[in-house]
Amino acid sequence: MKKHYLLATIILMMGANCFAQEKQGYRISAEFPIKSPGGYDYLTVDSASDKLYISHGSQVNILNKNTGDSIGVINTEKDVHGIALVHSLGKGYISNGTLNKVLVFDLSSNKTIKYVPTGKFSDGIFYDDFSNKIISCNGMSKNMTVIDPVADTVFATVKLSGWPETAVSDGKGDIYVNNAEKAEVDVIDARTFKIIHQWPNKPGTGASGLAIDRNSMRLFATCENKMMIVMDATNGKVIASFPTGDGADGAGFDIKSNIAYSSNGEGTLTVIKELSPDKFFLQDNFKTRPGTRTITIDQITHKVYLPSASFKPATKESFRPQVIPGTFKILVVEGS
Repeated sequence: MKKHYLLATIILMMGANCFAQEKQGYRISAEFPIKSPGGYDYLTVDSASDKLYISHGSQVNILNKNTGDSIGVINTEKDVHGIALVHSLGKGYISNGTLNKVLVFDLSSNKTIKYVPTGKFSDGIFYDDFSNKIISCNGMSKNMTVIDPVADTVFATVKLSGWPETAVSDGKGDIYVNNAEKAEVDVIDARTFKIIHQWPNKPGTGASGLAIDRNSMRLFATCENKMMIVMDATNGKVIASFPTGDGADGAGFDIKSNIAYSSNGEGTLTVIKELSPDKFFLQDNFKTRPGTRTITIDQITHKVYLPSASFKPATKESFRPQVIPGTFKILVVEGS
């Protein structure tokens, strides 16, 4: 009786929207080394072709997602950040950071098709399957470039009030972007490409990773104060918040497992289970390796892919600590 009473008390103390931590046995099942030098940012898994696309310096490394074998390399002119895929057109899109452009490549041959100009510092990038457009988040110019992937030309530019980190879509006509500078989620109408809502991240501060559960219409946003918030994507209400590790730059959501992830640069992976649209609990803060700040999830195998490396101290010229050449790798994480 005492045991059950204590558990009930803890749950009540935490509130109706979140439950106690319950570890589920995550493990690093494989490591895929990439020996070439350079920093890194986002990565994208293509379950349809078993390819894993990884930003690394000024190139994209393509690995077999199951074995880690190298499939190819796409070289660009400057720093690479994100990769988006449009299978219906057989094209891929790479945000080229300080080049202020997006590179278009052929998914079959990996050959460059052309570059499309963007705002300053093209960073997060994704394909919106409602508008059938590529969206580039441009940090330094505080805007988003909307690209028509049929013509590979600029379709529209969305002006924002602050630095856009990354964005997702609900597939129904709304695009959500994490405004890092304003610590809010900005909502864009994918028909007009105008801002229709600006929702604060409180109690979070800042903004980085963003993921969505389209079924329950819940957003999962990582914040700079070591926190992930759960937000109602229909009205901006913050439903719950959970502690994460330091240095989170990515977020992901496993559709079938109903699990949200925060990838934390300090070397942890925060795992949040969605029981219902209004009930969540912290399932694990799994220890990974240093540098695991971004993430991609295979929606078929449910494997999580995280980049990691060893580092030299940051300098005045470098934005982040520098990767020691030969130490970069991709970690494959699986639950039991």
